[in-house]
Amino acid sequence: MKQLTAFSALAFLAMTSVSFAHTPLCSCYDNGDGTVLCEGGFSDGSSASGVTMKVLDSSEAPIFEGKMDENSEFEFDKPDGEYKVLFDAGPGHAIEIDGNDIVE
Repeated sequence: MKQLTAFSALAFLAMTSVSFAHTPLCSCYDNGDGTVLCEGGFSDGSSASGVTMKVLDSSEAPIFEGKMDENSEFEFDKPDGEYKVLFDAGPGHAIEIDGNDIVE
């Protein structure tokens, strides 16, 4: 019985570590010239190339849409007013960044 319990605990820990192995990462910076640069990736070192990026206005309507480039970067013209950036790599892999948090 102890072996079964130990095996179950190890299996649970293995599944838990796999679920955290691919955490999305994204940071955006105000370039100070009217543009914003976002850089993305994943905690396991994977590239974010091709990940969908959206810039949304205060009512969640898209202002800009695109994808991370081959360097896992996305650059756009800074919109007037309130906005947020959505890094969308699929269910459980999305990050929203409020425009007020994007600084030089």
